[in-house]
Amino acid sequence: MTKPRAKTSALKHLRPSDLRAVAQLATQATRGVTTMAEGVHHAVLGTMGLAGGKAGQQTSGLTGFVYRTVHGVTELVGKGLQAAFTKLEPPLAALVDAPPDTPEREAVLAALNGVLGDQLEQSHNPLATPMTLRYQGRMLNTNALPAMPQATGKVLLMIHGLCMNELQWTPGEPSVEGGNATANIGAALAAQLGYTPIYLRYNTGRHTSQNGRELAGMLEQLLAHWPVAVEDFTVVVHSMGGLIIRSAVQTAQHKQLHWPRQLKNIVFLGTPHHGAPLERAGNWIDVLLGATPFSKPFAKLGQLRSAGITDLRYGFVLESDWANQDRFKRKPDSRQPLPLPEGVACYTVAATLAKPRSLLAERLVGDGLVPLRSALGQHDTPEHNLHFAKDRQTVVYRMNHMEMLCSPVVRDKVLAWLGAATR
Repeated sequence: MTKPRAKTSALKHLRPSDLRAVAQLATQATRGVTTMAEGVHHAVLGTMGLAGGKAGQQTSGLTGFVYRTVHGVTELVGKGLQAAFTKLEPPLAALVDAPPDTPEREAVLAALNGVLGDQLEQSHNPLATPMTLRYQGRMLNTNALPAMPQATGKVLLMIHGLCMNELQWTPGEPSVEGGNATANIGAALAAQLGYTPIYLRYNTGRHTSQNGRELAGMLEQLLAHWPVAVEDFTVVVHSMGGLIIRSAVQTAQHKQLHWPRQLKNIVFLGTPHHGAPLERAGNWIDVLLGATPFSKPFAKLGQLRSAGITDLRYGFVLESDWANQDRFKRKPDSRQPLPLPEGVACYTVAATLAKPRSLLAERLVGDGLVPLRSALGQHDTPEHNLHFAKDRQTVVYRMNHMEMLCSPVVRDKVLAWLGAATR
């Protein structure tokens, strides 16, 4: 009797469009594996002094014909499945009432978009997450806002980080392990300082500058149609979200949009302003795998990382940081310096796994993902140093990257900063 209930429980997370989405991913995976196999085959033939291919990692002759046939059949089958599932979607949707989105499903989609989001978007995969603003759990149409009787003139935007979604700002939900319902930063700012929280959901696998550009336009519409006069626009961001808002401000100022003039405060929580070493480690894997003919085909596995992830290597914010470059090629930091926005009170919280009295080297390791100096905006090159004011930066100890989202210590610090700013 328990098995049918388990199946029903699992099915509640699925949608009719998922069939087409998964089929598309399976087709792409099959073609990718075939390409890697052909690359290894080409390398082996080369070491034996046999004819391989004219260039690159493609084989020729009968071997090449076989691989081309596999690619062709895979593409044909993939197109057939796409056409079939596209036709099936409307009747399936009519037969089955779409259940409400579950936190578990949204968490899986957020992780998938963080890893493959750019590829999902490019292939028009239904699993790609569109950028949306949300209020009280509902998606907002920024051109036609719903009735918002509780809206105030103090607008708060909450932006999540890589492989996450807005539900992770709500401690106690399944999406945040060990969540603390009393440490909801958005709810605390609403209750104690009168802010109206708006939450952003976005595809974290896209380039930060692409998300920043889209967000800039969306905020212009949101604040232009806000039901009451906006007196204070404040942004609280976690991790990658800090790069997104910096990019959005720069884009908005370049386009002479109005909303940056309404922006009063930005609070950064664990933002990798100058990158994260884990992405650089992934870049080293690309280099090492590409060092020999036999391992070079497998470098494609390391290159499955999304554009959003590779932007974290040095903390890319602008399109010029990555445009017309091979993002998987190992190279030094060549970012264009971008200071914090003028006229905006910027605060930063950096976390470290170390104890307060531990060695300096241990404290500098950071929160397990972002080094302490990167989160504090510090850099050896003066033009890259973000110069947060001493009273607008703090370090929290014995805390990891994710714990910052639901920490009473972090919540209270943000409340103190913004409470003082509004007096």
